[in-house]
Amino acid sequence: MTKLRLAIVGAGPAGIYAADILLKAERKFDVSIDLFEQLPAPYGLVRYGVAPDHPRIKGIITALREVLDRGDIRIFGNVRFGEDITLDDLKHHYHAVIFATGAIRDTDLDIPGIEAAGSYGAADFVSWFDGHPDVPREWPLDAASVAVLGNGNVALDVSRMLAKHAEDLLPTEIPDNVYEGLAASKVTDVHVFGRRGPANVKFTPLELRELGELRDVDMVVYDEDFDYDDAARAAIASNKQVMVIDRVLQSWRKRDSVNNAGGTASRRLHLHFYAKPVEVKTDAEGRVSALVYERTRPDGEGGVVGTGEMRELPIQALYRAVGYFGSPLPGVPFDKRHGVIPNREGQVLSKDSNQRVNGVYATGWIKRGPVGLIGHTKSDAMETIRHLINDQGTWWQPADPSEASIPALLAERGVKWTDLDGWHRLDEHEMALGVPHERARVKVVPRDEMVTISRGE
Repeated sequence: MTKLRLAIVGAGPAGIYAADILLKAERKFDVSIDLFEQLPAPYGLVRYGVAPDHPRIKGIITALREVLDRGDIRIFGNVRFGEDITLDDLKHHYHAVIFATGAIRDTDLDIPGIEAAGSYGAADFVSWFDGHPDVPREWPLDAASVAVLGNGNVALDVSRMLAKHAEDLLPTEIPDNVYEGLAASKVTDVHVFGRRGPANVKFTPLELRELGELRDVDMVVYDEDFDYDDAARAAIASNKQVMVIDRVLQSWRKRDSVNNAGGTASRRLHLHFYAKPVEVKTDAEGRVSALVYERTRPDGEGGVVGTGEMRELPIQALYRAVGYFGSPLPGVPFDKRHGVIPNREGQVLSKDSNQRVNGVYATGWIKRGPVGLIGHTKSDAMETIRHLINDQGTWWQPADPSEASIPALLAERGVKWTDLDGWHRLDEHEMALGVPHERARVKVVPRDEMVTISRGE
């Protein structure tokens, strides 16, 4: 019986689901899976891309933990693909590889001034407040008025973390340096901008509703944004999610804080619809000083067109939350325009010829782009695994597929990798740090400290 030695690069939900689906699939061969992760801890964006005050989404970790804790998948953390281990190494030791590296950097927004000091990508801010080991420990929070561009859940996460009072985050796993940074924040007003109307937003009702529950934060919406056209009314009538979002927004219109009238909170969160960013203005030092945006209007078909009316809002910082973008991997085809590995149903294609690249597969956001929720990631993985199983005739023929070869290779290169036992040690250590403060955990942030604890050194 053939044994498939499979490498999976990326230990977030996409990689873990792919491993789990393959192990449970009907097949005529044995399977041995090694999961490679560049960070010392698993779970990818569930650990490092979800706001710490979202314990419900963190519940996904419980399901992922159960898969890893079965013990039938080896994990090699703190291993960088392209540096510590290469595509040629994988071909030498495995029959195939699945890339599940996700999308972790911000999509570009091409407007004048977007690169000014005080203009940030949301992904970098999320990495900071989630305690990602590879970003600076400090974050400048000296702006009183801040703009957030985008109408998806990341925009809401960023806005909520900026507007929320730091002490209200203490029950979460927020790292100490992040708490201290947010506690010193000068913010009073957070302005969220979306090009389209309230019936076209991409956030989920739960995320939106949570905004209105923030302590000492007034929600501000503007009556001019609720002059719905037929397309918007039809969307509200026919889509339950849109209907709930509209109901939440309409309830905020009735509050005293609406349109800046009579609000009593020390902070305000403004939602601006039909607002297309046009330019970021700067002061004499080159810092963000204002956002120029064009007022848009419905086009009658669910989209918008510009009205030519320009408005300007004084701000001191700006966050663009207009989407994530994939990063290229050494030796692997990459579509620079879409930020994905070119593929057909998970089978990787050569960039130039569109021919299949034998033995190489993709799943998750690096396969289809950064859209969709965890359910999409599962169906993605199923599709990729189906092809992997059926492609047995075109797998690589590794010279040394022994399981012992990988630890030997990493040791020879001086790589301080972390394994599943190491993750358990780090996990227990973080939870123990939280006990004196009645918190679920306190994240360890420095990479070298994570590695030392994981390796028991």
